[in-house]
Amino acid sequence: MTAELEKPALVKKILTARPRKPAQAVKPARPGSIEEIEQGPSGKSIAAVFDFDGTLIAGYSALDMAQARIMRGQVSASEFLGLANIAVRGALGAASFNDLIAFTAANWKGRNERELMIEGEKLFKARIVDRLFPEMKRRIDAHRAKGHTLILASSATPFQVEPPARYLGIENVLCTRFEVVDGRMTGRPLAAPLWGEGKANAVKTLAKKLRLDLTRSYAYADGNEEVPLMKSVGNPRPTNPQSGLEGVARAYNWPVLRFNSRGRPSLETVGRTVAALSAAGPIAALAAAAGFLNNDVRAAMNVMTPALTDVLHAFAGVKINVDGEEHLWSHRPAVFIFNHRTNFDALIVGKIVRVDFSGVAKKELERHPIMGPAGRLMKVAFIDRSDAKKSVEALKQVTTLTREGISIVIAPEGTRAKTREVLPFKKGAFRIAMTAGIPIVPIVIRNADDIGSRDAFFMRPGTIEVTVLPPISTHDWTLDDLEERIEAVRDLYVATLEDWPDGGRKLLGLKKKRKP
Repeated sequence: MTAELEKPALVKKILTARPRKPAQAVKPARPGSIEEIEQGPSGKSIAAVFDFDGTLIAGYSALDMAQARIMRGQVSASEFLGLANIAVRGALGAASFNDLIAFTAANWKGRNERELMIEGEKLFKARIVDRLFPEMKRRIDAHRAKGHTLILASSATPFQVEPPARYLGIENVLCTRFEVVDGRMTGRPLAAPLWGEGKANAVKTLAKKLRLDLTRSYAYADGNEEVPLMKSVGNPRPTNPQSGLEGVARAYNWPVLRFNSRGRPSLETVGRTVAALSAAGPIAALAAAAGFLNNDVRAAMNVMTPALTDVLHAFAGVKINVDGEEHLWSHRPAVFIFNHRTNFDALIVGKIVRVDFSGVAKKELERHPIMGPAGRLMKVAFIDRSDAKKSVEALKQVTTLTREGISIVIAPEGTRAKTREVLPFKKGAFRIAMTAGIPIVPIVIRNADDIGSRDAFFMRPGTIEVTVLPPISTHDWTLDDLEERIEAVRDLYVATLEDWPDGGRKLLGLKKKRKP
């Protein structure tokens, strides 16, 4: 009886129910894109194989190593002449890569393996780390997130590739190794060099050992000799390919990846930068006129800053996508804080904050041809980190600007990070906010290094992604809980960068923003 009573109600519910909208099909990702990885299969049985020179980095680490050895006086005249002889014979087809490796091994006979590794580590940190393509680092992260097995396979020596492998978190390293006895080089290669078929065979051997499915795996490489490796995987991805590999890629319809965010800047990039700097003069003159007419330096800066940053980014071909832009304007004055990786971060933040702000910068920037004069006009506090007393006084001067409605822009890490991690935050920015009674507004920059490495002078074309989190009140902060509060703010940056762009919002208990 009960079932009979319930049945009409069920039928009515079915008849009156609104039809559901059909689920929208996911647009297939472009081959070679990061989205392709994200939408693809997961699991450690799938490998992602990366060549090093020319693929993960711009240029060739062997040249850096040779130059460093010459500077240290480690290259004898006979070795130098021998290398020149191999180079000439190689160009004539009379010498092979095997000859080069055998020559290198013989000249390294008796060297301490540990010392060579220490030299390689120092060389990587000093000269090579900034040449890592950020686009490739994101692909490594995407493969890691899918649980893929990461492999660095290079014909280079372990002293060249193991330091970057550790830095990038790649556990499996295939490279050209040498025989070592009691910690010293014997002068003999340990096995066949990883060149051409040799590299492809080494990858196949490792795949068999780790039970990898190469038919579903990926490979990234640039050299003409990499064709056997490309053919051994189901998803070959020639990266910055040389002409021979590019020709094979066209024949087999393999997607080609090209990156220009590292290496020698093109004439176009140099020209764009020169044009942007040339425009700074007229813009400054216009700003000065505005300040003179209004008898107000701040009015001049509010003309110059947006105009200058707009022109610099436009000439350089840089676009900025801002998520959470409304938080830049909801509470002013505020202390805007940002994560710091490159020379261009302050310009990025200046472009989006626009007007009515000053800042804090390291003393060295006071001598910068653009940042120095502009900073002095904006009453930026140039901090001398070696003098704590002067630093405190400078911060006090900046804090007084907030009473005039001026916001403060500052990088709480205090310096540009050399790794992908967010450095510990210093207290200065947070003390300013507490003293002035104004909120903290976190600005998270995802990929500033796409347009230039840590110490780059030339800004390259690209699109920068920025997330601005909601203002954080400091009215109930105390000195007793300051360190804990600062660490919680830093956690927002870590979460946002790991789960872009909503990781920080999730920590704050906010709903995921819907894309328009």
